[in-house]
Amino acid sequence: MNLSQLGLSTMNAARARLITAGHNINNASTPGYSRQSVIVSTAGATATGQGFFGRGVQVDTVRRAYNNFLANQFVSAQSKGAMLASFGNQVSQVNNLIADNTVGISPAIQKFFDGVQAVASTPGDPAARQELLGRTQALVGQFNEMNTFLNNQRNDVNGQVQTIVTQINSHVQRVAELNKQIEIAKGSTGQVPNDLLDQRDQEVADLNMLAKVNVLEQNGQYTLTIGNGQLLVSGSDTFPLTSGPSDSDPRNMAVYVNVPAGKGFAKVELDETSIKGGSLGGLIAFRKNSLDEVQRQLGQLATGMALAINEVQAQGVDLNGQPGTPIFKIGQPDVVANARNAGSGTLTASINLDGASQLRASDYDIRFDGTNYQVTRQPDGEQVFFGTTLNNAQIDGMTVTLGGTPSAGDSWKLMPSRDTAGQLEMLISSPDKFAAASPAGGSANGENMLAIAALQTSKTLGGGNMSFNEAYSQMVNKVAVHTQQNGAEAKAQAALIEQTYSAHQAVSGVNLDEEYVNLDRFQEQYVAASKLIEVSATLFDTLMGIRA
Repeated sequence: MNLSQLGLSTMNAARARLITAGHNINNASTPGYSRQSVIVSTAGATATGQGFFGRGVQVDTVRRAYNNFLANQFVSAQSKGAMLASFGNQVSQVNNLIADNTVGISPAIQKFFDGVQAVASTPGDPAARQELLGRTQALVGQFNEMNTFLNNQRNDVNGQVQTIVTQINSHVQRVAELNKQIEIAKGSTGQVPNDLLDQRDQEVADLNMLAKVNVLEQNGQYTLTIGNGQLLVSGSDTFPLTSGPSDSDPRNMAVYVNVPAGKGFAKVELDETSIKGGSLGGLIAFRKNSLDEVQRQLGQLATGMALAINEVQAQGVDLNGQPGTPIFKIGQPDVVANARNAGSGTLTASINLDGASQLRASDYDIRFDGTNYQVTRQPDGEQVFFGTTLNNAQIDGMTVTLGGTPSAGDSWKLMPSRDTAGQLEMLISSPDKFAAASPAGGSANGENMLAIAALQTSKTLGGGNMSFNEAYSQMVNKVAVHTQQNGAEAKAQAALIEQTYSAHQAVSGVNLDEEYVNLDRFQEQYVAASKLIEVSATLFDTLMGIRA
C-alpha cells in the first residue's frame, strides 16, 4: 500500500461522508426522513518484517438511524390521535345542536305543555286552542328537523368513509410498489436503499392516520393487514378495500375486503368493531356509539310522547263533544333483511298503541338457525326472544311477525326508533279537535287536558322510569359525556404524540448543528487526504529526480 492509495481511500471515505451529510441537511424537513451515516471499517494491513502497515479505510455501507420500536410507538400514537380528532369533529356538532336550551326539542316540549296548561285552564278559549295547535306543529317540526340533521350527518359520515377507503387503497398501492422497488434495489446492489425504506415507512404512517394497520416484515418486505388480519398488501400484491351499503343496514356505508374464495376472491363486509384507529375508526365509532344512540333515543322520545298523549286524548271529548282522535301519527319500525338472505322470509313489525313505556332506544338482531328464531337487543346484547315461530311475538312494545319461508342463517335488523322522530306527524288540523274535556263533565271542562299536562312529569318512558324531560336530558348528557371524554383523551393523546415524536426524532431526526460540525470534520479529512496524495507525489518526483 503506497501513500497515494492511502490518501485515495481516505478521500473516498471523506467524500462519502460529505455527500451523506449534505443529503441529511437537504432532507432535514422531509417527512419520514431518517438521518443517514456512512459506515466505514479498516481496509486491513499488510504484513512486513517491520510489522503490519495499514491499508487505509473502506466504505462498507450507508445506514439510516432508525429504531423500529420508537417508530411504531409514534405511528400508533398518531393513529389514535387521528381517530379522536375525527370522532370529536362529528360528536361536537351533535353536542352543539342538542345542548342549546334556547332552541330545539327541550324548549319545544316546554312550550307545548305550557299550551296544554292554557287550554286546561280555559278549554273554551279559541285563542288558547289555536296557540296550542301552533305549538304542537312546532314540536313536531323540531323532532323532524333534528332527525333530518342526524340523517345528514350520517350521509356525511358515509361520504367520508368512501373517500377514506379510496385514500387507503392509494397508500396500499404505493406500499406494494415500494416493496417491489426495494427488492429490486437490494438484489442489484446488495445494499439497503435507505430512502426507499423511509418512503415506505412514511406511507405506512400516513395509512395509519386513516385506519390502523398491522405490519409484518419478512425478508425486507412489508405485509399489511387490517381489522382481524385481512390482507391489504403482500409483497407487490395488493388487496384493495371497497365501500358500499352494509349488508345488514344499507343506510350505513360499510368497508369490504377481498378474501380468497375458490379460484377468485369474494367481497366480505369488514366487522366495524375491528376497525381501530385513524380517521376511519373515529367515524365508525361515532356512528355506532353516538349517532345511532342519539337517533334511537330521539325516536323513543318522539314515539313514546306521541303514544302517551294520543292515549289520554282518546279518553276525552273535543269541543264538539266528539271522542278524541289521535293528535300525532307515529312512525313505524324499520325492518331490513340481510342482503345475503337465501330464503323468502319477510319480517314485519308495528309499535303497540299502549307500548310507550315498553319501547326501548334499541335495535334488534333477528336470526333464524333453521329451527329457532333468536332476537337480540342491541347494544346491550340481551336475548329478548327465542322460539320456533315469530307470529305476533310481543317484543318491547312491538308486535313482530315473520311470513314467508326463511332459510337457515337468514337474519334481519329491526330498528323501531331509528327514524321515527323524522316520521312524526300532526294529524289534527282544527283547534277544536283537542279533547280537553272528560266525557262525564261535558265539552267545556278541562279535566282531560289536565291529564295530558300531567304527562310532562310522569314516568312514562323506559319502563316507567323516565319522564319526557328526563329522557331528553339523558340523551343530552350522554352526548356531553362523549364530547368531554373525547376532548380529554385528545388532549392527553396530543401530549403522547409529542412525546413519542421527540423520542423518535432523537434517534432518527437530523440535527443541523451536528451536521454543520460534521461538514467541517469531513472537509478537514478530505483536505488531509489530499495532502497525503500531494506528499506521495512529491516523494515520487524526488525519487525520479534522484534516479535521473
